[in-house]
Amino acid sequence: MKRALISAYDKKDIEILAKNLVENGYEIISTGNTAKYLEKNGINVIPVENITEFPEILNGRVKTLHPKIHGGVLARNIEKDLEVLKKHNIEKIDLVYVNLYPFEEKLKEELTIQERIEFIDIGGPTLIRAAAKNFEHTIVIVDPEDIPMVIEKIKENNIDFETRLYLASKAFNLTAYYDSLISNYLNKLINKKFPKYYTPSLKLKNKLRYGENPHQDAVFYENTFEEGFFNTFEQLNGKELSYNNLKDIDVAWKVVNEFDNENACCAVKHQTPCGVAIGKDNLEAYKKAYECDPISIFGGIVAFNHTVTKETALEMKKLFLEVIIAPEFEEEALETLKKKKNLRIIKAHKKPSEKREFSTIDGGVLVQDRDTELFNKFEVVTEKDIDEELKKELIFAFKVVKHAKSNAIVVAGNQMATIGSGQPNRIWAAIDALKRAKHPIVLASDAFFPFDDVVREAGKYNIKAIIQPGGSIRDEDSIKAANELGIAMIFTKMRHFKH
Repeated sequence: MKRALISAYDKKDIEILAKNLVENGYEIISTGNTAKYLEKNGINVIPVENITEFPEILNGRVKTLHPKIHGGVLARNIEKDLEVLKKHNIEKIDLVYVNLYPFEEKLKEELTIQERIEFIDIGGPTLIRAAAKNFEHTIVIVDPEDIPMVIEKIKENNIDFETRLYLASKAFNLTAYYDSLISNYLNKLINKKFPKYYTPSLKLKNKLRYGENPHQDAVFYENTFEEGFFNTFEQLNGKELSYNNLKDIDVAWKVVNEFDNENACCAVKHQTPCGVAIGKDNLEAYKKAYECDPISIFGGIVAFNHTVTKETALEMKKLFLEVIIAPEFEEEALETLKKKKNLRIIKAHKKPSEKREFSTIDGGVLVQDRDTELFNKFEVVTEKDIDEELKKELIFAFKVVKHAKSNAIVVAGNQMATIGSGQPNRIWAAIDALKRAKHPIVLASDAFFPFDDVVREAGKYNIKAIIQPGGSIRDEDSIKAANELGIAMIFTKMRHFKH
């Protein structure tokens, strides 16, 4: 007779598994509360302590860590191993079903360190790893979704190599993920930002239609250790989100969250802000953002940091948009927007909260702190000074330029930003932004000027003030040009490259 060991914190579907196993010639071994649960459901169970001849100890911390269990799990169906089992009076265990203590869920509860530590499973991962290592001889199940498939194959006597390998792979994926939750929690406790060995805690959220292009497969993994926008948002309408939608949404939502009290609107196209504005209300902010670049916004992503009103919805309904994001929508606004059945409407429940950014390169991953600061100083370095109105425009422009692809220039006025970005040199970005700007009053740059060409180009458009990090060996050339042209210049001593 074959044997199956079932040990589960979450008892979902285990009675179905156990009954089917018994019907197909298996004895059931189980631990503590799992055994009691199965017995209540009319299933005969052999308690683990009857196998080990040793009671559970340390308040259940030690139950299955015993040679008579792990010997049975790790033994291969070969003569040499079977002789060892016989010599030590150990019986082979042919199937292991385990689910783990809910450490992930306990991270979301208000518990002490000691209370959370008690939910770190030891015996469970050890059993899973042992069975997964011996997958050719021991079936391992860690996901209730796999129970029907395994039962069917057992009935057909058809647990083939590919099935066993699939189950083993899933088992090791789970234990690696579980360990990553624990390690990241402990790293957080000691404020260890970049440990020597680092595994993000990522769980598959959904499969995407395709990646950046239709011939590229893509999925979305959520970071379950850090709760942020993308694992809390609510989609209220429209088609499923694509890979490109998600990346564009990320940019748009981060831009509008640079502004707290003002009504901000950001339009994004291909991960680049194409119009950003602040208005006295939601509608004005949108109209101004649209005016910044009425061409690029078509088919784009629009984000707001305040409730979308009916009037704003009616205005947006005139244009083809892919996605609209906001923390709230008036009921009539939703009714208006939902008339476009494909329009994705996203209700945001969280502000951006990720502390790190990841970027893959061939053979590795780059990890950095997210750029959450704005400037180290606000220093006027020219003869001409600024007033409060100009300062407000400069800060607005600098908040926007940090989210545009480098080289990036933002030209702003009347709290409207026109963006020139992603150019291999700064002067091209400046020319692009300046010639398209509706109200060219101030200019912001994400990095210093290596030459005075941007300042002189700004002079042609009567720019009144420039904000930039400074730090070039030719800073004096730019300051001199600004003084000649009567332009105020501010150094921030903080660069915002975005590649």
